[in-house]
Amino acid sequence: MGFSADWLTLREPADHAARDGGLLAAAAQVAGAVIVDLGCGTGSTRRAFGGLADGALWRMVDADEGLLRLAGGEGYSLDLNEVEALPLDGAGLVTASALFDLVSAAWVERFVARVAGLRLPVYAALSYNGVMAWEPTLPEDAAVTEAFNRHQGGDKGFGPALGPQAADHLAARLRTAGYSVREADSPWRLGPDQAALQAELLGGIAQAAGEAGFAGADAWLAARRALLGQGECRIGHRDLLAVPPAMAASEGG
Repeated sequence: MGFSADWLTLREPADHAARDGGLLAAAAQVAGAVIVDLGCGTGSTRRAFGGLADGALWRMVDADEGLLRLAGGEGYSLDLNEVEALPLDGAGLVTASALFDLVSAAWVERFVARVAGLRLPVYAALSYNGVMAWEPTLPEDAAVTEAFNRHQGGDKGFGPALGPQAADHLAARLRTAGYSVREADSPWRLGPDQAALQAELLGGIAQAAGEAGFAGADAWLAARRALLGQGECRIGHRDLLAVPPAMAASEGG
């Protein structure tokens, strides 16, 4: 499953505003000299770190070579399903943004086994958590959210996706592997000044809800678009920072 550069550019300001600043700063503190960004897109995660990771070498991993050319850093064109081929040796931190809600539980098992074997910290941001709230409200909002969340569990290229359960599942697996895990909410808060992003988002939500069987998706979309000049929405995400046992002990000491 891929995303266009235009969509990634449109969402980047909302992503940067949503990230939990404390976890971002803590991730930078443990990063070391090499950071591996999985599903890097155009490099938004690297830009979010800004001066917090000055001097770090970024290994950018994505299956889309066109996006890699925009991302900067050291590019690796790879199918993320090839977990064992990910360029993690010698890294100090593994990052991923808006990725884990697309992958399967089986993929997470393989990923956690790999990073735990290398004792690498993990910073996973902007995992969708199933929460959508709109103002003004419409009677169909809850049904649209339910249908959209059901659609999120479909195969996005990695097997049945974790969807809204992604952050909880990843945190649980990392804790089982001995990691110390910190989490924080990182919701999008989109107002009328972000109407272009809202419009694209609404189209994607309605399409997914329709594909999941909600017959009123088109009517809901039309009603929502009519409210763009005044409407606001909150789309829930979770951020996570997990550090392996030895590193957690060092931080605590």
